[in-house]
Amino acid sequence: MTVKVLVPISGGKDSQSCLKLALKACPANEILGLFCDTKFEHPKTYAHVKRIGEMYGVKIETVCGGSVLEKSEKYKRFPGGGARHCTDELKIRETKIFTKELAEKQGGFEVWYGMRSDESHERRTRYAGKICDEVYEPHEILRKYPKYLGAMGVRFRLPILEWSTLDVLEFLDGEENPLYREGFDRVGCFPCLASGDKWKEKAFNHDDFGREQYVKVQDMAEKIRANGGKGIIWTSQEGKFRNESGQGCLICSI
Repeated sequence: MTVKVLVPISGGKDSQSCLKLALKACPANEILGLFCDTKFEHPKTYAHVKRIGEMYGVKIETVCGGSVLEKSEKYKRFPGGGARHCTDELKIRETKIFTKELAEKQGGFEVWYGMRSDESHERRTRYAGKICDEVYEPHEILRKYPKYLGAMGVRFRLPILEWSTLDVLEFLDGEENPLYREGFDRVGCFPCLASGDKWKEKAFNHDDFGREQYVKVQDMAEKIRANGGKGIIWTSQEGKFRNESGQGCLICSI
């Protein structure tokens, strides 16, 4: 199998749209999905990633560089602000390793990334001037990618850069992760510990899995604090009381 398009898959709607779009450009046997497992996703996301591969007839490789909670213990803090060790070490690092090994094995290929400008001001700024139909060397898209990947023939494309959320959902036509229909704007880590308290609260209260996640996160927070770190789960003004008092979710008793 010679890969012409590699699509990093998160289980979210944007990366899924890239994979579905790639099928319009290449046959399924020339496309490969790459799922970086953080060991912190909802069971519905794991099931959805498997379903994507079956639905589109595309092989999806899974790699894992550890877990979100392991990294939090290592760095003595949860992800947040400029400390996105979850993204840096469990997503970007693993993708770099996989991309380099694949290029060494077979030569160059394109990586289709599901980034959209309307997701945030930061992304609009980062991708200003970039065009959906153009390809770029990896470091031109994200500086954390080394220049040697470009020299190996790897090129990045941002095929849905100018799409809106509505464009994505219309394109998927009901094929997206069911967590979106359950009220979550983004899926992946459940919850994203770098997100706002509103979304962490919602995830921890969502179902039995969410409540189990809360217990795990609270236990890790206590361990981090015992080791001299910042075991801060909640980041809002209200959250300061929760962190200091040891109370968790104030909507229900978990």
